[in-house]
Amino acid sequence: MAYVINSDECTFCGDCEPVCPTTSIKSGKVSYKINKDSCTECEGEFDEPQCVEACPVDGCITRLAA
Repeated sequence: MAYVINSDECTFCGDCEPVCPTTSIKSGKVSYKINKDSCTECEGEFDEPQCVEACPVDGCITRLAA
C-alpha cells in the first residue's frame, strides 16, 4: 500500500519531502506527489508515516485506496 497527497488540500509547504525515509515525495506543479511504487508507509522504520506526522494539514495525506 502507499499514501497519497490530496492536491486540493496541499499547501505546498514542503514539510513532508525531507522526512520521507524512502525519498518517495517529490514536488509537482501544484502540490507534492508520493511515488506509490516506493512508498513503504514507513513500515519497519517508524511507528507512524513521517509525512503524515510532518504535514500541518489534517487529512491532506491519506492511504491510497485499494
